[in-house]
Amino acid sequence: MKKKITKNLEWSILICTILLVIIGLFAIYSATESSEQEEFYKQLTWIGISIPFLIIFTVIDYDTIAKISPILYVLILASLGAVLFTDPISGATSWFTFGSFSIQPSEFAKVILIIFLGLIMSKMKKKGPKEISRPTRLFLLLIIFAIPVALIVKQPDYGTAFAFIVAFLFMLFVAGIDKRYVIATILILAISIPLVYKFALPEHAKKRIDVFLNPNLDPRGSGYNLTQSKIAIGAGELLGMGFLKGNQTQLGFLYPKSTDFIFSVIGEELGFIVAGAIVILYVILITKALYVSKTAKDDLGTIIAAGIAGIFFFHMVENIGMTMGLLPITGVPLPLVSYGGSSLLSNFIMIAMLLNISGRRQKAIFVGQEGRRILGKKQIRVGIKYNNFQKVK
Repeated sequence: MKKKITKNLEWSILICTILLVIIGLFAIYSATESSEQEEFYKQLTWIGISIPFLIIFTVIDYDTIAKISPILYVLILASLGAVLFTDPISGATSWFTFGSFSIQPSEFAKVILIIFLGLIMSKMKKKGPKEISRPTRLFLLLIIFAIPVALIVKQPDYGTAFAFIVAFLFMLFVAGIDKRYVIATILILAISIPLVYKFALPEHAKKRIDVFLNPNLDPRGSGYNLTQSKIAIGAGELLGMGFLKGNQTQLGFLYPKSTDFIFSVIGEELGFIVAGAIVILYVILITKALYVSKTAKDDLGTIIAAGIAGIFFFHMVENIGMTMGLLPITGVPLPLVSYGGSSLLSNFIMIAMLLNISGRRQKAIFVGQEGRRILGKKQIRVGIKYNNFQKVK
């Protein structure tokens, strides 16, 4: 790796990633003790598979990766279509199964769609700052976005579909979309959410929302997992019940405890301090991702980093929120912590893209009250405040 790239890398992102993976391994080991840690050893295998991808996607210039993203987009659409014809697992046709391993195409669709949309948006911005707000341009972006999301909803996997939506909104915002579209989107969502609930959602999805609003509605059925999760987190108190000593975890009351409810395992056995540390690590990771977006050398890097920040933000908020009864249960894993090979590999690739973008930026040096940004032989006076920040190509 070039010395220049390693010098500019946002190392805190990598440190947060390593710490989250280590905490996840401890939690998965505990959660799978009754099954002889089969998932734990699979997770170790996936870590070994993911590390080379982390290195490759960090070293190869993200401009090069973006250039092949149209081909990857077509391939992932084919995969999302083909997976619909597989045998359902837990009621969803989301996985290709190969022996004891399974691949979930929707996880890789996240990073591919973000890179491809970033490429399209950055090309639009080169033609003018208001180009992306033109109705025809927005319609094109919506079509590119809607096709994979529709296929994912068909599986059905509503949690992943919502992750796409949040990432897309993050990308549009940093790309400079007109504020009137933001306001219109908020109004449309406010109007459409109750209509979608009433006429479009299947019964099992409606039941999850009803149970979220009132867990006692079906305490032994749909509300059971949520009730057990809240009991587990509450029982952990400050320091936890001890590693491998959680009642809800070890006695099998939590399900699925190695994926959706891994945060409940951590809260019960390791307590509030470790659970709180996880939240802090995610906040640092997301904040640094947004900082990479802000300081990227070009619009492509800015938009891709923002989309990745949106993915991690949604997954962190939704997973932790649903285990505590603050949000409906959607089956969204906790990034880098929950068991899951496809999820882990796609998260490693997204982390690599953040490192890639940060390594190729030019760090700013500010001098004096107004400040100067020194970039090689170029100097430009800029304001200290972010609102006056100007990028030098």
